[in-house]
Amino acid sequence: MKIISIINQKGGVGKTTTVINLASALSQQDKKILVIDLDPQGNATTGLGLSNSEQSDQTIYSVLNGTKEISGVIKKTQFQNLDLITSNIDLSGLEVETAGDSGRSFILKAKLASYLNDSGSLYDYVLIDCPPSLSLLTVMALVCSESLLVPLQTEFFALEGLTQLMKTIERIKVNLNPKLEIQGILLTMYDRRNKLSSQVEDEARSYFKNKVYQTVIPRNVRLSEAPSHGVPVLVYDKNCPGSRSYYNFTDEFINQEKNVGSAA
Repeated sequence: MKIISIINQKGGVGKTTTVINLASALSQQDKKILVIDLDPQGNATTGLGLSNSEQSDQTIYSVLNGTKEISGVIKKTQFQNLDLITSNIDLSGLEVETAGDSGRSFILKAKLASYLNDSGSLYDYVLIDCPPSLSLLTVMALVCSESLLVPLQTEFFALEGLTQLMKTIERIKVNLNPKLEIQGILLTMYDRRNKLSSQVEDEARSYFKNKVYQTVIPRNVRLSEAPSHGVPVLVYDKNCPGSRSYYNFTDEFINQEKNVGSAA
């Protein structure tokens, strides 16, 4: 089992879209997936067909504030092999509420480790949808993850934001989680008619080399529409360009995992 955070401190870069569709594509290949929505906006929650507005104590917030265990908040989605821990706006208060707790960065790691050790519940992947900031919640995700997947939109300020993220990752590696690795960088919102998209792609590939996936995710109306229907685009319209790209990306992701496994 592997814990992967999908992270970029910039908003609107395709993080949640990537989480939902990677989870969906992996679950269709008989992988058991747990998605943890760690964003107070709860977009992964609604994107997988559950509510982020009802006053529920069965959310990731209840786990992090100590009132619930992970086993008590996992919810089934309408998709086979795909479970979810939901989020809502309550989560935004966590940073203030835990201000006096020196070990707060490790709360999620401890809760997740205890659940996975005790339950015998076999997930192939735990995917964490991080908030669009380098906040406590993001640090919690980085501390408990083995690797990171970074969606990078092919737009002007994208690479600038990425250098800031790299510095944070290095600090986490030195101080809190030496095993943390960047699994890969996924180029999103790619527009072939726009010269800037290919310039950002060239820069990303020359700097990060083989960390950048070959697959790029295009700008696609169906990708934007799917979340309002509470389903991944792979279910909403499996033949649109966005879906085909996410299927290709998932194949690349699985091959990468196999190569890492055989190298180990």
